[in-house]
Amino acid sequence: MKRVTINKNEVGLVVKNNAVVRVLNEGKHWVGFGERAEIYNMSNPFQVAHDLDVLLQIPSFTELVEVVEVGDNEIALQYVNNNFKGVLAAGRHVFWKGLNTSRFDIYDTSTLEIPKSINRQLYERVPFSYYVRQFKVEPTEIGLLFVDGVFVKEVKAGTYFFWKNTTTIQLSKVDLRLTSMDVVGQEILTKDKAQVRINFAIQYKVTDVMKAILENKNFDQLLYAEMQFALREYIGNMTLDALMENKGSISEYVIEATKAQVAQLGVTLMSAGVKDIILPGEIRKIMNEVLMAEKKAQANIITRREETASTRSLLNTAKMLEENAMLYKLKEMEYVEKIAEKVNAISVSGNGQIVDQLKQLFVK
Repeated sequence: MKRVTINKNEVGLVVKNNAVVRVLNEGKHWVGFGERAEIYNMSNPFQVAHDLDVLLQIPSFTELVEVVEVGDNEIALQYVNNNFKGVLAAGRHVFWKGLNTSRFDIYDTSTLEIPKSINRQLYERVPFSYYVRQFKVEPTEIGLLFVDGVFVKEVKAGTYFFWKNTTTIQLSKVDLRLTSMDVVGQEILTKDKAQVRINFAIQYKVTDVMKAILENKNFDQLLYAEMQFALREYIGNMTLDALMENKGSISEYVIEATKAQVAQLGVTLMSAGVKDIILPGEIRKIMNEVLMAEKKAQANIITRREETASTRSLLNTAKMLEENAMLYKLKEMEYVEKIAEKVNAISVSGNGQIVDQLKQLFVK
């Protein structure tokens, strides 16, 4: 005989011939010959080297453990003393009851939505996050939810969580803000066979999400193609000179010509405009020469006009001096004053008549 002491929060299993014959609770117990006692701390995980189904046949043993059966499409959330402890996958799980209070909430993961009864703070905590799919729609976006390839509903801004299972979930999002698109490097032949390269820009907004996503594949690429076609059609019917003179009309034509096609894409053109018209090297050289010739001609015209005006002014001045002796004398004195400003000294040689002649310049 052997005396065994079982402390609080412990349990003893009496084994005889490799089989559990009875359970020992807290207290002092005698163990007979050929028997041995296995003592387990109930605060530790359940790890017993005996067949569980056999142990569950012992009535006193079933009162000490809690068995949790989790199905193939289920998970169980374990709470110890109302605090989240972990997630139990499919299978049988056994826990000592002990001093702690445990709770197990079982959920079906084969569905789509996660029950609102689950605290949302757990969604991003390991290991629960392994079973959750997360999708986020920004405030400037709107999304379309597809389940197994079938459209389900339209979703607005927010964060959405779904069970991670065999169901295929896709969330297609569209930005509702004003978006810019560049249609660059479009090489187009004009009506007079001049090759030009156009850089065009548009601003658009998605106004019908259902059309943009459900009825069209890659609506932005289709919109780009529509802009290309409209540019080629318009520029192909214009000569190079007409194109250079009416660049502003291109955007008006493109917006009007593509209105119906763009509406089918679920978008609305807000504005459009030509950024650059790039000419081939030879044409650019010729146009520069033409421009220089025009500017030179304009400069010559301006020069002639100024010369004519100057000559006319001199003629008018001469007539006034001829008709007014006093004005003529004042003009002479003005020129003498200008000459005197630049002369430091005057040396006069000759008879007294020279001085008299100088005096005559300042008398009437």
